[in-house]
Amino acid sequence: MDEQQAQRLATWIKQLTDELGVSAPTNIDVILDVAKDAAHSIERPAAPVTTYLLGYAVAQGADPTIVADVVARLARDFDG
Repeated sequence: MDEQQAQRLATWIKQLTDELGVSAPTNIDVILDVAKDAAHSIERPAAPVTTYLLGYAVAQGADPTIVADVVARLARDFDG
């Protein structure tokens, strides 16, 4: 991601979290890696669903790094 993309993403996250009244994620790279793993190893439509499930798991108390590791492992081993 180049500097302009990173700035646009940061602006988008700020606007969205302000409007939704939630905290911004602390590690955007983990979320992007999860989306990449799902999109490249499964199918592109798996990326938003997988990141949603990452967020849901984290909201339930899961550690985002552990969830990301699980996604990476499952995507790597996926044989669907």
